[in-house]
Amino acid sequence: MSLRKVPAGRPQPQPSSRFATTAKRDSLAAELERDPQLSTAKRQQRTHALNTTLSQAALERKLAAAETNRVQLETRLRERDAAIERLEADRRWLAEREQEEREEKERVSKEREDEKTKADQDVRSLRSELSALKEDYADLQDKLDALSHTTSQKLAAQAAELTSRERQVDSLSAELRASHDAAAAHSAEALRLQSALDAQATAQADLSRHDAEEASWSVLRGELTRQAEHTRQLEVAHTRAMAELGSLRERHTAIEVLREQNRALERRAAGADELRETVVRLEAEVQAARAEREAWATRAAAPETLAATPVSITQSLSALRLEHAHLLQEHGADRMALRQREAELADVRAREVDARATADTLLQETRAAEDRATRAERGAALAEREIGFLQALNASYASEEAAQGTGHVDQAKEQHVRELEALVDEYKVRTRALETEIQELAKRPAFNQGTGLQALRDDLTNEKHALQEARRALQEKEEEAERDREKIEELEQTLFDLRGEIGAGRHVPPGVRVLSLCENPAQNWTDLRQAALDRLKSENAALLQRLSALDRHVPTNPNPDANGEEQLVPRASWAAVCEEKAQLEAELKQRDKRMLRLRQVFAGKTAEFREALSAILGVKLAFYDNGQVRVTSQYDLGAAFVFQPAPRDESGGGARMQLVAQGEGGPQELPQLMRNWVEIEQSIPCFLASVTLECYDKWKREQQMGGGVTE
Repeated sequence: MSLRKVPAGRPQPQPSSRFATTAKRDSLAAELERDPQLSTAKRQQRTHALNTTLSQAALERKLAAAETNRVQLETRLRERDAAIERLEADRRWLAEREQEEREEKERVSKEREDEKTKADQDVRSLRSELSALKEDYADLQDKLDALSHTTSQKLAAQAAELTSRERQVDSLSAELRASHDAAAAHSAEALRLQSALDAQATAQADLSRHDAEEASWSVLRGELTRQAEHTRQLEVAHTRAMAELGSLRERHTAIEVLREQNRALERRAAGADELRETVVRLEAEVQAARAEREAWATRAAAPETLAATPVSITQSLSALRLEHAHLLQEHGADRMALRQREAELADVRAREVDARATADTLLQETRAAEDRATRAERGAALAEREIGFLQALNASYASEEAAQGTGHVDQAKEQHVRELEALVDEYKVRTRALETEIQELAKRPAFNQGTGLQALRDDLTNEKHALQEARRALQEKEEEAERDREKIEELEQTLFDLRGEIGAGRHVPPGVRVLSLCENPAQNWTDLRQAALDRLKSENAALLQRLSALDRHVPTNPNPDANGEEQLVPRASWAAVCEEKAQLEAELKQRDKRMLRLRQVFAGKTAEFREALSAILGVKLAFYDNGQVRVTSQYDLGAAFVFQPAPRDESGGGARMQLVAQGEGGPQELPQLMRNWVEIEQSIPCFLASVTLECYDKWKREQQMGGGVTE
């Protein structure tokens, strides 16, 4: 039965009487009795609306549960993605560490090979140098022996000659004194004779006296000339002997230097012998290891035979062979397990991709179910509004019937009822059109409302089962991935430990003792490197701890200037820097001390060198910063000459000196000597030697004249 509410603007018909109301009720009851389907349809609509409300509430609860499950699944998926990313990062980190370790091993092996090659080259070069030095030493020893013999002979001959010359000088001096005495006596006798023969004739006396004086003076003059010539010869011989003695001293100094160099070379040769012994021992060990490896390979390939080696060596070789086989077996098992875990990890990744695809599909289906649920909610809301409208309309009609009573339905009321029924039909048609449009938009065939709810209910059930299955599968995959990750970490750690220990040679099986030398270069280098690494690790850890403390302290610190006053450098780093600074300062002090000692030694040696030059060459040398050299004769301080290095010619000869200035003194023949030795011969040593001889002669004459005047 369709009822329509009268609009508010339309005038309501006023009941004229009780009879009219009764007639209206009778007509309405009669109409209801005539059409019993109207009341049945009304009850069906109410029942259908109630069922729709209940199903809608259940659907909303299911949708909320599905949304919660979806959020949980997405959270777990994100967590698993993060775990997989961490696994990938750890794997990349391990791969990088392995690559760095391989590169480090290659670098270390290359450095060792380079050091070994360099050591071999140094040994060969040292051997060649040692042989050459031995030959030179033998030659120098022979020359030294010959020179020593010759020098000793010359020194003995010169000493004997000098002794004889000194005796001759003494005898000549005695003869000279006797001659002076005789001359004095003769002069006294002459005076006496002159006084006695004063009475003789002047001419005869003068002639006889002149003849006697001439005879005596001629004898004395000849004797003095002979003695002066002999003395000059002795002085020349003495000068020559002193020059030879200086050259012999220089040779002796050179010999001492050569002996010192020889001792240094012998020490180096001893060090080279030790190094050669070490190299030979290492080569012997390498050859023994190669021979042992080849023997192992031969014994492994050939049938077992009775060995002629001792039982202890056989047992040790057997133990080493078994241990090597066990290590190879463990290495193969580890590699196989690693490959298996890599295959399992690839399978897990593939299943993870499938799970992601399934989750995406489920997410799309959930969104479609949400859209369908939204459309169902809208339809239910429309149905509820329609039911409320009809209930209000029915209540209004019931109130009107109760107020007016039964009566006959007039023509206006019937028209009003028909309009209401037409309006309800129009609403229904509009509702069906909207539902059809919604279903077409959703690309689903149009069903009635009960069929659509059942389809939604079935879809939600299927999605719920699929989500549960996906959740269980995801949980299983996560557990399996966790187990695989733990196994992979254990295997990688074991493999890393074995590779590091075996590759570095630190893997010591149980029951085996490793012996090493006290001075082991490899162990010393390893200890130094490990100490440096430990120090760097401790400094890095302290820096990281300090940075984390600063990061925690910065947000809560209201004063921005307080952070700058804090100590940003850890104590370990500061201690290391202070220790390094102390070491550098100690090295600097040692270096300064060595430089001071060297300067003192150089100053002392320079003074000795100058004194030696002055004693040997008879000249004093003064060196200037601009390269000039001032040479002053010790016999004549006015005889000074300044030399400077001459520019090198294109022929590439040795360094030459040129005379640039001279003093005011010097011998009288200085211009001639300069023209002869400097300009023509271009021999400065000969020029200096000539000047020294002339100055010495002049000084000697002055000394003799001074001695004669004093006497």
